[in-house]
Amino acid sequence: VGVIAHCIYMAISVTFYFVLKLSVKTGDSVTIPCLYDREYINHVKGLCEGYYWNQCSFAVKTNQPDRSGKFSISDDKNQRIFTVTMKRLTNKNTDYWCAVEKSGSDIRHYFHLSVTSTPSLYVDHQEVTGIIGENVTINCHYSNTGIMRWCRLGKNCVTGPSGSIDGTRVTIDAQPSKVFTVTMSELNAESSGWYWCSIGNFQMPVHVTVSENHFTSKYSK
Repeated sequence: VGVIAHCIYMAISVTFYFVLKLSVKTGDSVTIPCLYDREYINHVKGLCEGYYWNQCSFAVKTNQPDRSGKFSISDDKNQRIFTVTMKRLTNKNTDYWCAVEKSGSDIRHYFHLSVTSTPSLYVDHQEVTGIIGENVTINCHYSNTGIMRWCRLGKNCVTGPSGSIDGTRVTIDAQPSKVFTVTMSELNAESSGWYWCSIGNFQMPVHVTVSENHFTSKYSK
């Protein structure tokens, strides 16, 4: 175990299926990926707003768009991931549930947003692109402390200076300027997908798209 820039590296195996807590700057947008089982591919998915499940109200569903434009949802049935995007966030946007409708009892997962003027963990872009055989780098800016991780949704995490996820080499380099840099090397087509930076109890999702040629990302600022 080593301590670098107030962040702890630990060689442990952890699998994360959902984000739990995110820190977002006031007024910004964020996109959240929600993983579901194959048997629910054709079920309705949605985002429910509220701390208690039995008191929350759906902000958006795959069959019920949000007319205000604040919330949007899309469902990638091939990857079994639906994503929700929330715009113009305020400190009132705090408690949410990813949900899949089914008879009996809906499947749901709670996550918390901390919306402040100085987020505890953020990335330059939630969508990054790379080329097959090349590298891609993600800068994770932080102000809190804890274990640094780079995780793939539904898969394993890299928690040390280096490791691999689905055959792609990952290195984590802690900088003294409160940034830890994640580099994914020798990308392949299977490297595309949802990942996240994590430090302490915060996560920030990042979507990596790997192609044969450069193209402009729909999420790029």
